[in-house]
Amino acid sequence: MTIIEGTVAPGYDRVAAAFAANLTDETGAAVAVYRHGEPVVDLWAGIARPETNSPWRRDTLQCVFSTTKAVPAACANLLAERGVIDLDLPVAHYWPEFAAHGKAGIPVRWLLTHQSGVVTLPRMPVADIFAWDPVITALEQARPEWEPGTAHGYHGLTFGWLVGEVIRRADGRTPGRFFADEIAAPLGLDFHLGLPASELDRCAAVIPMPGQAATLAALDPDSLFARAMIMSTEPIDFNAPLALTGEWPSGNGVCTARALAGFYAALIGGDILSPATLRDATAEHAAGLDRVLGIPDRVGLGFGLPMPTDAWYSPTAFGFPGLGGSIGWADPSTGIAFGYVVNRHHADYSKPDTRATNLIRGVLASIG
Repeated sequence: MTIIEGTVAPGYDRVAAAFAANLTDETGAAVAVYRHGEPVVDLWAGIARPETNSPWRRDTLQCVFSTTKAVPAACANLLAERGVIDLDLPVAHYWPEFAAHGKAGIPVRWLLTHQSGVVTLPRMPVADIFAWDPVITALEQARPEWEPGTAHGYHGLTFGWLVGEVIRRADGRTPGRFFADEIAAPLGLDFHLGLPASELDRCAAVIPMPGQAATLAALDPDSLFARAMIMSTEPIDFNAPLALTGEWPSGNGVCTARALAGFYAALIGGDILSPATLRDATAEHAAGLDRVLGIPDRVGLGFGLPMPTDAWYSPTAFGFPGLGGSIGWADPSTGIAFGYVVNRHHADYSKPDTRATNLIRGVLASIG
């Protein structure tokens, strides 16, 4: 029997029950919930690294893939609030080389709202992907896949580098360094974009879904989805030090569930952005059919917005899910901030991953 560790405040037993039930479909995981800035759930259990049978501990870190996207979103909106970045100026104002190939008129905000059309990159070696400059050069030479501003489509891979390079050009620090200095360290968040090598031993394994590589290989390579979601010439091993210590602001953030929930609690608590900035950043700025994903969705200024069919839906909720099952989100109307991290990716593409959904329903039932 898997031992669950941590704490649960009175009234949140349904979250604990859902976490226990999920363990039949998990190797190791953690969930944390804040309500009005106070921790009410902080649980962890299972095996962090199956190859060594290492248990999940209170300080175990996990790569959270696209859940990371909220980090550059928060950083860019903070710099906009400080007047360092003007979201309505062209990207080329900060990054002149970006103007090539029809991109001169793209404003910074279209990077955040996934409306720039700059969603594809040539395939390159993994070492180049985590070296930063080769990707930036490729983005300078990229052409939009649609007329910028006329549609939106998930910038699944390019988002972090596009927004991140504007941050770097305007502020002088990489997005990971800016986040560490201005948000994570002041708030005491164990959340990293570019993990220090000294912390690698705390990382849980990434356990890919069986058949995940084959599913990607079977995609039509000429489709916009495949070209937007695959850029490496070889599989990326997210257990390798390079993939965790480099900066890929779209997808290699590393954190505890506690830090993920704490990040969202700080957002809705006014500790990162002003209430006015947060309202604008989490308002709907684009919606409808996503050109890349082929499904309807909604986006704010870098933050994802739930659809009415999502368990975490509320008109004021915002957040970001990630490949494998992680998710961070918050809802100012209820004061809930939620973080869930898991090492084993959902094992069956034909069925929905209900692990986070079960936990979210437990949270919502707990607050009535």
